[in-house]
Amino acid sequence: MNNDNKLYENILFNISEGIAKLTLNRPDKLNSFTQAMHLEVRDAFEKIRADKSVRVLVLTGAGRGFCAGQDLSDRAVAPGGQPVDLGDSVEKFYAPLVLAIKELPMPVICAVNGVAAGAGANLALACDIVLAAKSATFIEAFCKLGLIPDTGGTWHLPRLVGPARAMGLALLGEKLTADRAEQWGLIWKALPDDALMTETLALAEHFACAPTKGLAYTKHALQVSWANTLPDQLKLEAQMMRELGNSHDYREGVDAFIGKRTPHFKGE
Repeated sequence: MNNDNKLYENILFNISEGIAKLTLNRPDKLNSFTQAMHLEVRDAFEKIRADKSVRVLVLTGAGRGFCAGQDLSDRAVAPGGQPVDLGDSVEKFYAPLVLAIKELPMPVICAVNGVAAGAGANLALACDIVLAAKSATFIEAFCKLGLIPDTGGTWHLPRLVGPARAMGLALLGEKLTADRAEQWGLIWKALPDDALMTETLALAEHFACAPTKGLAYTKHALQVSWANTLPDQLKLEAQMMRELGNSHDYREGVDAFIGKRTPHFKGE
């Protein structure tokens, strides 16, 4: 086990048996972001990318909430005598975080254990698979402050739930329950509160033994499909299948299927 918690004040982070777990850890502030927490999360992502043993990331929050978005008491974004450049905060911290999740060559599971509001909601939606406790809620709270849904919200919302529901969520800022979020296709699954982390870790263990390279290619192919024409996407599929077809994991998967045994994927 690689446990780096001692290095951080605002997050908990460890790597064990192929699973990286990152917990936002400002429970008294509903895990809202400060610049200090952003920098710690960024450092954890660098460790994940550098550690070839990692095959899945679990992101969650400590205490009764997942993430309430930006800590508005953080001096870097608090209105005062001088105008606040919120675009600078988005460009330096939130946008790179969303891209880091998207570009990570492995599944990223988000376990939403409570309220996910503002940037916290959109951080969750940037992940590959979102599980939520039934008591959790999603709130696009930006409209209450005269802002827009950042952290990828304007990109993910219409793609996940369609333009009409995305517009309603963004313009009204109403709470969306986990059950409704599942019904609308915003998240993968809503779970009983006491089953959230058990189910999350079971899924993480599944991915830790899965053919990681194939999953990473699948993740990338689905992401770029929004910008590709069908002929371009078909070419990409052929290129990926050509490479993956020569991999150890494909040979292992076929051998295991024919031999009616459990495959042992290397993830390479």
